[in-house]
Amino acid sequence: MRVESHAISIVARMETIDVQRHEGIVTITLNRPEKKNAVNAMMWDELLATFREIADSSSDRAVIITGNGGAFCSGADLTAIGSGSAERHQLTTMRHVGDVAMALQRLPQPVIAKVRGVAVGAGCNLALGCDLVVASTTARFSEIFARRGLSVDFGGSWLLPRRIGLHRAKELAFFADIIDAAEAERIGLVNRVVADDQLDAFVDEWATRLAAGPPLAIAMTKRMLNNSMNVTLEEALDDEGAAQTVNFSTKDTMEAMAAFGQKREPTFQGR
Repeated sequence: MRVESHAISIVARMETIDVQRHEGIVTITLNRPEKKNAVNAMMWDELLATFREIADSSSDRAVIITGNGGAFCSGADLTAIGSGSAERHQLTTMRHVGDVAMALQRLPQPVIAKVRGVAVGAGCNLALGCDLVVASTTARFSEIFARRGLSVDFGGSWLLPRRIGLHRAKELAFFADIIDAAEAERIGLVNRVVADDQLDAFVDEWATRLAAGPPLAIAMTKRMLNNSMNVTLEEALDDEGAAQTVNFSTKDTMEAMAAFGQKREPTFQGR
């Protein structure tokens, strides 16, 4: 791994991804442009290690995931299946892929997928596994698995119904059609679609706002929203009460109250 430092930006270049840190924002760039950023075994390993590192960092406040070379991610690299891994059963491999999906979900920080070009298969579900999805007008999405004789993975069976409802999820998964950014926005697969030349600035602005927010409060809100379909209303209210009790004991909430009274923007420290 090579690390470069430019002013307050730190860029770590691994074999298949680049990780840049700048003012509390971590940008993970999938970096196999010759394969449209298809995920091979090394990328799964590097993503897992990176997600776990970010989860343990108090200085990382927001995360952006994107791809290099005009594509987000073309899914798992099927050409690499079986190469160099004869000792590993496919179920073991898929459990490892599941570990990566869970590590993404467990990130306490808010995560934005910045999507240009194709996001298909596991690449589509990598984007959907993020908290927010912002797509360029060039973006195309597909749960392409059925075309390859496969069923959905990387959390797609859980993510799709929550994003777009059960019947639309089945339509995308059964037919494996490729849809453009406008259709993805219409059915609720993405949060926003912006012109390609505005995508970077738009996502940077959202990430900057998220990084300036209260980390503990946002992390607890994220956890409760992610868990919302698994609890009763009574359990949700109990969780909200516990979260607010924690918030009222933090310096960040005291700072927010003081800033409100003084008519200024609060400065949150995550404590």
